[in-house]
Amino acid sequence: MIFVLLGALVIGLSLGVFGSGGSVLTVPVLLYLLHHEDKVAIAESLGIVGAIALVSAIPYARARLVHWPTAFLFGVPGMLGTYVGAWIASYVTGQLQIMVFAGTMFLAAFLMWRNSHPSPSEWTPSEKLPVPKIAAEGFAVGALTGFVGVGGGFMIVPALVLLGGLPVKRAVATSLIIIAMKSTTGFWKYLRTLDEMNLSIDWTVFVTFVVIGALGSLVGKQLNARIAPNILQRAFAIFLVAMSLLVLARESWSIIAITSTVPAEVPIRIAHQDHCHTEQEFR
Repeated sequence: MIFVLLGALVIGLSLGVFGSGGSVLTVPVLLYLLHHEDKVAIAESLGIVGAIALVSAIPYARARLVHWPTAFLFGVPGMLGTYVGAWIASYVTGQLQIMVFAGTMFLAAFLMWRNSHPSPSEWTPSEKLPVPKIAAEGFAVGALTGFVGVGGGFMIVPALVLLGGLPVKRAVATSLIIIAMKSTTGFWKYLRTLDEMNLSIDWTVFVTFVVIGALGSLVGKQLNARIAPNILQRAFAIFLVAMSLLVLARESWSIIAITSTVPAEVPIRIAHQDHCHTEQEFR
């Protein structure tokens, strides 16, 4: 339980400092520490990260750091993409989703490392935003959110900097609103999917993560103002690589373990075939 509480705290800290990284920690904690079903863990991650992101965005919004036009321009297509991604996920195995999730962690680490540089504090809004590009990337990131349960902040922040012309702190603030919008949509879709599979959310764990994570996010907001974000981003990128390798190792081992049992079962079934008098008995 101590590790679970620490995990929830770090998730909140990550969202508060970087505006991203929460879900890439949430899924492994739910999978490997609490042993939740893969699809349940992905669904819970969306709800937890969405709620924490919304709380994290409050102090940024009060400081007028959120650029609302960009948030809705990116977020609305992202909500549609999240629904589509969650719909596609209902037709694939949870194990495939986790393997894609591990690859997403590598991408997150790369983007966080590449963009770990100070940003200018002065900023004036762009006269004309590249609407088609921002909307298209919003949809694409949303689809990834729905498929593997990541908030996608590690992709949203660089996109807001490069396409929206926002400095990193404004991009972090705006990304939290976008994450909350997309994650809520994905969580709602997954609740219906889990119901069809006779699975359910562990609401006690859910609320615990949200409360502890929200407190951590408020602390993270203070760290964002006091510590150089580029140093923290590089350290977090290294941590993400280590986590992704752990996830890949565990899931690969599970696949090998399952595959290795198949040859041993085949001779047994064949051997019993001679003793079966009917096709139904053989089955």
